[in-house]
Amino acid sequence: MKSFYKILTAFLFVCAVYPAHAEQSDNANNETGLPIPRMVSLRSSLVNVRSGPGSRYPIEWVYKQKGAPVEIISEFELWRKIRDWEGTETWVHKAMLSGRRFVKVTTPGENNIYAKPEEGAKIIAKVEDGAVGEIDKCPTPDGMCLIRFDNIKGWIPRQDLFGIYDREVIK
Repeated sequence: MKSFYKILTAFLFVCAVYPAHAEQSDNANNETGLPIPRMVSLRSSLVNVRSGPGSRYPIEWVYKQKGAPVEIISEFELWRKIRDWEGTETWVHKAMLSGRRFVKVTTPGENNIYAKPEEGAKIIAKVEDGAVGEIDKCPTPDGMCLIRFDNIKGWIPRQDLFGIYDREVIK
């Protein structure tokens, strides 16, 4: 009877400890070893997204904006679960994603592009919400980011952008 209680106690201990260990290892042992979550961009102007991680799952819709930023929130074999600028979560094949960093302007209407990283600086252009630009740098955790929109390069407040984390610095 004593050994039964020892076995039961050991079993309950393992059951109590295992979920905490499994939860910690989910983030550490993903498919690529890269951090989860992380920002990436769409590699093509036509990207099928699916309801699950595999080609047997139905296509939910098609993204049509090359370079649009998305956040990888999970990995399964060749598939990545992503979250877009609207908070929608879906699955995409890893070949459709790029590690290049882009941002999407999310503040409605026209947004100013400044010559210097200061609100009072000269406005050199305006960009509409939904525009996608490549990140050149975001040198401070709370300031502006230098973004390239085709042939225009200028500074935009980071709170107007999706594709960079709060307080993230990119040099």
